[in-house]
Parts: sequence; C-alpha cells; structure tokens
Amino acid sequence: MKYFSLNDKSHISNYENAVIRGLAPDKGLYFPQEIRKLPATFFNELQHLSSEEIAFEAIKSFVGNEIPENELKGIISQTLDFDFPVAEVEENVGTLELFHGPTLAFKDVGAKFMAGSLGYFIKKGDLGKITVLVATSGDTGGAVANGFLDVEGIDVVILYPKGKVSEIQEKQLTTLGRNIKALEVNGAFDDCQDMVKKAFLDEEITSKSKLTSANSINVARWLPQMFYYFFAYKQLQKRDQKLVFSVPSGNFGNICAGMLAKKMGLPIDHFIAANNANNSVTEYLDSEIYKSKPSIPTISNAMDVGNPSNFVRVQQLFENSFPHLKESLSSYSFTDEETREAMQRVFEKTGYVMDPHGAVGYLGLKRFQKENPDYYGVFLETAHPVKFLNTVESTIDQKIQIPGSIQQIMGKSKVSKEISSYEDLKNYLLN
Repeated sequence: MKYFSLNDKSHISNYENAVIRGLAPDKGLYFPQEIRKLPATFFNELQHLSSEEIAFEAIKSFVGNEIPENELKGIISQTLDFDFPVAEVEENVGTLELFHGPTLAFKDVGAKFMAGSLGYFIKKGDLGKITVLVATSGDTGGAVANGFLDVEGIDVVILYPKGKVSEIQEKQLTTLGRNIKALEVNGAFDDCQDMVKKAFLDEEITSKSKLTSANSINVARWLPQMFYYFFAYKQLQKRDQKLVFSVPSGNFGNICAGMLAKKMGLPIDHFIAANNANNSVTEYLDSEIYKSKPSIPTISNAMDVGNPSNFVRVQQLFENSFPHLKESLSSYSFTDEETREAMQRVFEKTGYVMDPHGAVGYLGLKRFQKENPDYYGVFLETAHPVKFLNTVESTIDQKIQIPGSIQQIMGKSKVSKEISSYEDLKNYLLN
C-alpha cells in the first residue's frame, strides 16, 4: 500500500516510512492511495470469525507485505487482548464499551498496534533510537505510555496541558518512568499539538533525532480504530434496522476510522460527530464554512480540540464533496450542563454510568433519533467513568469502584517537566 500527503499528492510513501515519519515532510497527513472493498463473503462469515481474524482482514491491505503475515497477526493478537462489548442501555440505544483495555480508554488499541508496527520496523532495520513525540488532551498520553513502555529503541515524550487533564489521566502518563517522559505545558491541548507539529518541521531537531508521532495523525494509530466498528457490527448484525454510530469527537481520528470502515463495505448507515463546546465541525456542517478556534476547557476534556487534525481525512474520504459528506455525517454540540444532566438522567433511569465523553455521544444519538426513530443507535463509551472520578461521582451522587490497575498508580509520585514555549520543547529535545 502506498500513502500520499494530503498537502501534496505527489509525495508518496510506503507504510513503513509513513509510520516512522508520522507527518509528511510538507506537514500533511498521510492517506492511503487505495481503499479496497472487502468481499461480501467476509461480512456473511463475520459471525464465525474471531476478533483477531476480523482485524487481520480489515487491516492487511493497508500494511501490505511490509510486515510478514505471521508478524502482523502477532501484533494484532497482542493489541486485542480485551473485549469490546455492546451493552444495551435503552430501547434502540446501545453503547460500544471501549474501556476494557490496560489504560481504560479506546486509544489502547491504536497505541498498542502502533507500538507493535514501529517495534517491528526497528528490529528489522538499522534505524537507531526513535523518539515518539505526542500531544495529549487526556487519554492518548496514558495509552501511548503503556503501549510503548520498554519497547527497545524507542523514547517517548508526551506533552499535556497543565491542569486540563484528570488526576488519573495525569498519573497514567507521569508515573511510569523508564523510557516515558512527560512535559507539562502551560497552555491548552492545541498549544501542545502545535508544538509537536513544529518540532517535526524543525531541521535542527530532525537532523539529530528521528521523530515520529503517536497521535492519531500517525496512520498506525489511526487505522486500527476501524476494528471497533467491525466488532460492534458483528454483535448487531442480526438486527433488521438501519444503524447509526454516535462518536464523541475531539481530533476526529476515531470517527474517521469508522467512516473508512464504511467505505470498505461495512454496512453502517450514518455517523454522528458528537461535540462538546469545541464545535468547529458542527458549525461547518451547518454553514459549509470551516473555522478553527482556540480550544475551550470542558468536563469532556479529551475532546477539547479547536482544530481537529483528522477532519481533513474525513473530507478526503468524500473527495472533499460537502454534499456527499452531509449525507453520511451529522454533528451536534452540547454544553457541560447538558452533559451532566444526561449522565444523571441515564443513571437514574437505567443504572448505567456514563463518562462525560460517552454522555456527549449519547446526547448526539438521542438528538438524531428524534428525527430518525427508525435507526438503531450506538454511542461510543471511549473511557471508563473512573478516569473522570470527581465529575462522575459529583454528578450521579454515587461512589465509583476504582479498578485495581488504577489503585496501583494513584499512590505513585508524578514526575514531569513544566514548559511554556516551543523553545523550551526544542531545548529539551536537543539536550
């Protein structure tokens, strides 16, 4: 498989170089030259296939022969060592739980798959030391830290906005040590992301260090997120209803992967991008005018992104046709007050505990179903409620049981370095 830069389609890369580089030299995101439809027989046999078999068939064309089949299957097996259940919440409403992995967040899949891919390429070639440089608005940092911990030949540097991630999220990325380093940025997530992008284009840094990114801008982080939708469809395949997925959306990698799966033939009828107050895409779908904005802090902090990187990939999936995009995607935005009300109402009515991000997804789904009651809807629960303990407990007035994996890190001391500018980051990377 070949990939091109969304900034310059004449720049072509293979999978290995796209993974190692993260961004193209022109700052563009990589996108596959070809999206192959899966055969109808694959979907007919889905009920008889394991998660590993489904994932292998979905991803193999994007990797090609650059990772041998047995190695690729091994990476997939190590990635998918937990469950992805669809839980019934209300009539015609289910939730796809993506928080059963090691860091209790959906990003465990992409981080582990990317670590496996990059680890293979390092062993295969004489690449020397690689630095994974990543910005996080919450869950990416913990997932990347866990996925890359002690991977030979890789150092990880994580930037996160000071005071804008939950305590548990912060502990997950600042307590591992070893090859994991955390930088606490005086600013918002967009500042962290801008610093990372700038570092990739800084020849003074790149001449001395091999940098790659583990944000969903990296194809090895982005692509495996399609697995969730195949696993959900397998559980829902026998329903004789149209199917819509409501995805809490920040940087838009997750929903973009779902739309890619649809392009490959997965029978999903519609998508909803559920936003918090950071609603650049919601406004774009209303006006056809895209405006990036400074990010606004909310209780669903992993979605506090004012200029989502992966939205250009969403547009490319529809060949930049606004009418075609509108046919497949709806978007709604919700306030913190509406989010809390939904968390409380669903808990009182059903006993189901949603985290703030899942609650935004739920709200988007319910808004869509008001006008489209014939759809069965699935909203994504992207993180365990315990990761937003104070918000959840104060909203539903109930104590949440803390999983053992979280209890182990809460007593550990945070180790991070505070920075305020790109120059601070550059000096850190050079020294």
